[in-house]
Amino acid sequence: MRFNLRHIVPFALLSLMGCGAETPVDQEQQPVVAEELGQTQSMLRVSLNPSSLGGTEGTRFLSDFVREQVTGDIAHYSIRLQVGPNAARDVVTLHRVVKEKFPWVPKKSRESLFMVHGDAWDFRGAFMTSTLTKAVAADHSIAVYLAERGVDVWGIDLRWTQVPLETQDFSFMKEWNLGTHAQDVGVGMTVARAVRALTGSGDDKMNLLGWSRGAVVSYAYMNAETQLPSFLRNVSGFIPVDMVMKFGPEAEQQRQWACTRAAVGEMILQGGRYEGNLSGNGAGVLIMQVGMAAGAWPNAVAQVPGIELPPQTTYGQLGVAVGAATHTFLSNAAAGIQPVVPGYHFAAGSFDPNNSLTGLQYVGSQQFFDFLSAAHPYQSFTEVVESEQLQCGVKDLPYDDHLSKVKVPVLYVGAAGGFGAYGEYVVKNLLGSKDVTIHQVQRLPDAYRAADYGHADLFLASDAEKTVWAPIYEWMKKH
Repeated sequence: MRFNLRHIVPFALLSLMGCGAETPVDQEQQPVVAEELGQTQSMLRVSLNPSSLGGTEGTRFLSDFVREQVTGDIAHYSIRLQVGPNAARDVVTLHRVVKEKFPWVPKKSRESLFMVHGDAWDFRGAFMTSTLTKAVAADHSIAVYLAERGVDVWGIDLRWTQVPLETQDFSFMKEWNLGTHAQDVGVGMTVARAVRALTGSGDDKMNLLGWSRGAVVSYAYMNAETQLPSFLRNVSGFIPVDMVMKFGPEAEQQRQWACTRAAVGEMILQGGRYEGNLSGNGAGVLIMQVGMAAGAWPNAVAQVPGIELPPQTTYGQLGVAVGAATHTFLSNAAAGIQPVVPGYHFAAGSFDPNNSLTGLQYVGSQQFFDFLSAAHPYQSFTEVVESEQLQCGVKDLPYDDHLSKVKVPVLYVGAAGGFGAYGEYVVKNLLGSKDVTIHQVQRLPDAYRAADYGHADLFLASDAEKTVWAPIYEWMKKH
């Protein structure tokens, strides 16, 4: 299904004055008077201002902004947004992590970033995991790290993250595809720019970061945005993180693997299942349950319906294996299904002299278990199949038709134990940008990629601040 971004147009001029009644708060929560705010609005008022939704046809706020103090002068705001006709289903959540002058009053920030999560996890689970665990400090996440350095960090929870656990009928997901989510990203960025303008930071274009499946969604958005006049585009710089949209000639075997997965996925869709992944429905439920069990009963013998485990495997060992040997859970020899790339894993493992897995190399076990526990139960399946079809390269889809017209600066970030160098082909050969930077995190020779820095290590590892987040921040400052 093709999609159109032309109804998502940024505002031309925004009123910076308040309108309507402010959400009631305790006076101690709001020490700022109007004279101190000058011509800008507090975060309490912006959801009441029609300018916040300027250029986003058919959208509306379903709540006011909710504020949470993260650490020091860093606050996390979130708000639910209806992006389609169904107020129960067509819903996303927008997030803002920003340094404050006062509670509800963000400091002005010229630099901004909009982040798109991948499978299973939402914005907070992917980019603010440190706020969901006691195993690390609250500021050990990329969103907080960047906010502490003056970056105005925004992000989105895609539609499927809003689906309740008790849901049984998923027919409404049938039309949720890469184009749907790309269009929602466009709406989210347009609203983010409007709110930034209303709160004093201006309406400059934003950097766009997509991780994992979120990178494919972001590619689809970048592709569509090229069809708008330059003054209606939202993106100033593009940061795809550890993902393959299309394989290059050097990865022919991996392309053929994708064709097999695409064919299986298409049959499942034709059979009427629109939720889950190739492994089955409710994949996020299993991830969440493994994380919770590993954290609560690490030494208990694991029992997981549908998965045959070695005798006496504990929940703790299973949780570690999900991190360090992820590819084994994504393979099905009987169906001819192989993982996207060889040795793919979330987190690098630690091994004893007998090559037995003993733990995780760069992430604490409890921190990782809490990460697994933060997964969402359900996900739209069509976007998964379309991603496989793009990687196969046989079926004609609209999401890569105009990639050569993407001219903004690009930074590709890869993890050698994740998608790594396989993700370089698109940014080097299919995009039209002349300003392309590659940042690969690799600790071991290519032959040992199954034990190298992992897909989730990029945001969870103890050294991620130095290894990953700082290079992203420095690139943003230079661009």
